[in-house]
Amino acid sequence: MNVRVGIVAAGVALVSASPSFADAKGDAKSQVEFGINVAQRGLWREAIYRWEKAVELDPTYAAAYNDLAIAYEHEGQLDKARKAYEKAIELSPNSEPIRQNYELFKEINDRTSAAKDK
Repeated sequence: MNVRVGIVAAGVALVSASPSFADAKGDAKSQVEFGINVAQRGLWREAIYRWEKAVELDPTYAAAYNDLAIAYEHEGQLDKARKAYEKAIELSPNSEPIRQNYELFKEINDRTSAAKDK
């Protein structure tokens, strides 16, 4: 009987130690909000760190990928920005703000690339 109680207690401890999906989504949202706050103060590297953490916690969080793409773009990390935008669109193909951000990114970068090629 004591062995069963011990096994049940160990199982409860294991389940309570691992964060639930809802907790991960909530933590990801907190990271995104913190990232927005620091980005508004010009702390882009900190924002990138927070948004990378958010997509690590919730790999389905399209808005976090969009924010991350904007930050990468701001910091000149254009390959990373493109990948983050593409992931955001993959996750939320009907999001007009994400699609607009990506289209603007492509337009600006295509012009920049064309100017460099001349």
